[in-house]
Amino acid sequence: MERLLIWIGRIAALAGMVISAVAIVSRLLGAFSVGGLWNATLLQIGMAGMLAGCAIMLTVITMRR
Repeated sequence: MERLLIWIGRIAALAGMVISAVAIVSRLLGAFSVGGLWNATLLQIGMAGMLAGCAIMLTVITMRR
């Protein structure tokens, strides 16, 4: 269970970083939306993914006691 949570946390954080990077790069290139979603929305989705990854990893750390 612990290994599964670690991988879920890593994947969620990595997906969040990728989505945030896409939003930042597209805005720097002058686009206001990507795939029908505004860049601000993509950035919030990316931040939520990174937050979920951190919360899952924190849960794993507290379970190890």
